Amino acid sequence: MSGEANASTGLAAKIDKKRKREAEESSSSKQSKPNAQNQATGDGSSEGPKNKKRKSGKGRKDKKDKNDKNDKPKAVRGEPLEKERKGISVNEAIGKMDGRLLADHFVQKAKRHNKELTAVELSDLSVPESAFLDTSSFTSSRNLEKLPDFLKAFSPKGVNLSDSSEQKGTPHTIVVSPAGLRAADVVRALRMFQTKESPIGKLFAKHIKLEEAKQFLERARMGIGAGTPARISDLINSGSLKLDELKRIVIDGSYVDQKQRGIFDMKETHLPLLQLLTRSELRERYGAKEKKIEILVF
Repeated sequence: MSGEANASTGLAAKIDKKRKREAEESSSSKQSKPNAQNQATGDGSSEGPKNKKRKSGKGRKDKKDKNDKNDKPKAVRGEPLEKERKGISVNEAIGKMDGRLLADHFVQKAKRHNKELTAVELSDLSVPESAFLDTSSFTSSRNLEKLPDFLKAFSPKGVNLSDSSEQKGTPHTIVVSPAGLRAADVVRALRMFQTKESPIGKLFAKHIKLEEAKQFLERARMGIGAGTPARISDLINSGSLKLDELKRIVIDGSYVDQKQRGIFDMKETHLPLLQLLTRSELRERYGAKEKKIEILVF
């Protein structure tokens, strides 16, 4: 009897011990599941802040990129600048000036660009009012494609602008522009007046050496020449460009570049222009009855 009781007590102890072990294993298994999940996806305690930090960093980058984009000029972003959008490439006010206003405009610009000039020097660089032909009646926009029409409108009836003197390097018309690239565009715009015997003269320094220009003038007839003030003066000084048949000097005055500057707005172009226009061999023919030269501002 006593043996049976001891056996029963021993069996009960084993059962309790087994249940206790199973309970501990069950508890250990429950605790290990979250850890296993954390190991599969990364450490849970660091993942949250890490993701948050990455997201926050991306937000700052997007904001920076947006600010950088807004800081760029519109043209860089693919949008036209305001001046380009409006198509401003011509100073229309120039075309509304008569001879008196143009003469005063030339003087005022000379004063602004050359404050060191004395009254006598300024007078020597002044173009007389009688030199200018009033072109304010030309109502079309003074874009380059309208230049041929402009020349035709202010040429005497019966005059053929394609004609040229038999004497080499002796034009009847000279167009003066602020820069070589612009002068090259003028040459292309005036090709309708060009013939095989009389090409449009390139009187500018862009890609053309002075000696090359002199050689061209010495062997070619030329009715119309287009160039820059300094190069034209150099060719006159060399004797290659002759003024005997010159009737008109056209100033490319309405054109403005991308910085909204025209031939009157820059000292490096305006002063050489005045020095060209006030040469003695030209000045004495302004308003003259014979071999008259007129200045037209396009």
